[in-house]
Amino acid sequence: MLKKFLVVALAIFMSSPTIVKADEGMWLPMFIKRLNEVDMQAAGLQLTAEELYSINQSSLKDAIAVFGGFCTAEVISAEGLLLTNHHCAYDAIQSHSSLENDYLTDGFWAMNRTDELANPDLYVDFLIRMEDVTDRVLKEVSDELSGADRKKAIQEAINSIKKEAGEENDYIVQVKSFYEGNEFYMFLYERFQDIRLVGAPPSSVGKYGGDTDNWMWPRHTGDFSMFRIYCAPDGTPATYTEENVPLTKELREKNNAFYHHLPISLEGVSNEDFTMVWGYPGSTDRYLTSWGVRQLLDIKAPTIVDIRDLKLNIMKKHMDANPKVRIQYASKHARTANYWKYFIGQSKGLKRLGVYDKKQDIEAEFVVFANTSEEHQSKYGEALGLIEEAYSETNETEKGATFLSEVGVRGTDVVLFTYRANHMITKLIGTEDAEAKLALLDELKSFAEAHFKNYNAALDEEQFARLFAKYQVEVTPAQHPSFFAYVDKKFKGDFQKYAAKMYAKSYFTDEDRFNAFITSPNAKKLAKDLAYIASNSVIQSYFGLGSLNAEATEKLATGNRLFVDGLRKMNPEKTYYPNANFSMRTTYGTVGDYIPADAVHYDYETTLDGLMEKFVPGDHEFDLPERLIDLHKAQDYGPYADENGDLIVNFIHNTDITGGNSGSPVINAKGHLIGTAFDGNWEAMSGDIAFESELQRTISCDIRYVLFIVDKYAGATHLIEEMDLVY
Repeated sequence: MLKKFLVVALAIFMSSPTIVKADEGMWLPMFIKRLNEVDMQAAGLQLTAEELYSINQSSLKDAIAVFGGFCTAEVISAEGLLLTNHHCAYDAIQSHSSLENDYLTDGFWAMNRTDELANPDLYVDFLIRMEDVTDRVLKEVSDELSGADRKKAIQEAINSIKKEAGEENDYIVQVKSFYEGNEFYMFLYERFQDIRLVGAPPSSVGKYGGDTDNWMWPRHTGDFSMFRIYCAPDGTPATYTEENVPLTKELREKNNAFYHHLPISLEGVSNEDFTMVWGYPGSTDRYLTSWGVRQLLDIKAPTIVDIRDLKLNIMKKHMDANPKVRIQYASKHARTANYWKYFIGQSKGLKRLGVYDKKQDIEAEFVVFANTSEEHQSKYGEALGLIEEAYSETNETEKGATFLSEVGVRGTDVVLFTYRANHMITKLIGTEDAEAKLALLDELKSFAEAHFKNYNAALDEEQFARLFAKYQVEVTPAQHPSFFAYVDKKFKGDFQKYAAKMYAKSYFTDEDRFNAFITSPNAKKLAKDLAYIASNSVIQSYFGLGSLNAEATEKLATGNRLFVDGLRKMNPEKTYYPNANFSMRTTYGTVGDYIPADAVHYDYETTLDGLMEKFVPGDHEFDLPERLIDLHKAQDYGPYADENGDLIVNFIHNTDITGGNSGSPVINAKGHLIGTAFDGNWEAMSGDIAFESELQRTISCDIRYVLFIVDKYAGATHLIEEMDLVY
């Protein structure tokens, strides 16, 4: 095995975090003082590390929140006002929308506090502190332990740390792995669960350009929404009640907690201005090896794109035919389309930039390093061999696994709804206590009501029939869920016939049938339900993937851990940053234009004039509200125009972000808010695996455009008045 690696071509890597540059790197805030402060200040930052991150006083980090567990938001007033992206708020906006009050189409603005809309399932988390707990986690871990025993020892240590830390103040406690299991850090959060919708532009502003402009520059999208954090009258977190009040600095200080809100700059941006982004990047894979790149390019990405293409076409057909369905499925369509396009762009970028070859290069360098001493050979010699073996084994099942995830679990609404409802139904059947039965029944009815509000049986039926028929043809029978055999036996392999009967008869495809069934649930009837049969089979197969690939998973985990540890030892003079894992990070760089191709030059900002150039009346992606058109005609931009009289809509900068950073604040050298990040650019879609310093850009909404929409378009001047504007 080792000889084979010696002939592999040589060294990576625009993707490996081996070269520290201001524009590349997602840095942990607790290390800014040691790793980044000097470089950041040399680049233009006018703040100290303590002003950015502190556990002893209010700092910038206290304005940054986890939004709903999937995005980032920032506090922009002394009264708990939050700013995030429109696409992060899409589910919340949709949940309040109807044919009578179509907030997705028309926008929503609360003109007073009583109009602000509660969102029962939405929360924000504020980071209290982070701590290096590597020594504690790895105390009982040695190289002699098997993968399973190592995992067990680590989990026991993590459980102990979480229990101890959580007892402090009932914090949300997380312990996360960094550098592929070589380091561990603890994060303590305080959670607020009364988050109310304050304002959202119409989709023709917040989603301007739709799927066509998604991931593209130049961009002209007002991708923002506003919420407010409420708490109990004493300042402590609380679920929604009418007695709750907006969170303020005074209330936080009463509870010995810190509060910070971002001043808002009206200065705008210029080329090469310093910028930093704070937030919660979800996932990167910058240490991915060549075998991982090859599996992604050959199997996973094309499979996902193909499946989602069919799913999107089915959704669009039904959405175009029925305005109610359009509202019901708006968010689902947007989520599906986002990563459909992402995987298309990522694959093109990886191929164009030759990332596979560059990954092979670093692997060859690593082999040389591993052979420099007996100690290195003993510790790192097997790393790449384990990785190669793991991918070789999982290549056989990767297409089936992708189909199982994209079609089986995510393909239709009925599978997950049935699975989740069945847990409660099983409890209901097995419970003798009358009071407990009533509570479970109420819970089930509420669960069903929420599900069926955004559900269309005809659309779901077509998705089920066509997606599973595709699954049947394109995946080897050995990797089919068990109910495929049932379809073969009872329906001659015809998923359309199976779906027709299932959607006509199942308890899980109609709200009335569901509610009637749960009032008198029967285990034997449940077992014969076609949705139950399909869902149970799919979920069993999905959870069975872990045991099916357990040996390969262990090899990959061990190999990656040793590989990353070796990389850092191989280049001790270089500073490495860890992959994103939805922990707080900061990244910094500069505003700047770029040249994506021969004879093509993109400026660093776009204007309302450019937005109007794209305007297509009646088009679902490029239509505009009449009010905005009138404001443009009158050039009525208020104090939000730049020195040339233009209204800047979006701008770009070379900071390093990914999914999860949506809604993150873009902050200038003085610590003032200048925009909100919402996208990356098409030419650098490979960025989660390979950062490309010349091409990679973050697309952000200029804060002056946000204020213009709030003030001049919506007339919500009371929101402007509670912000701290810096001229």
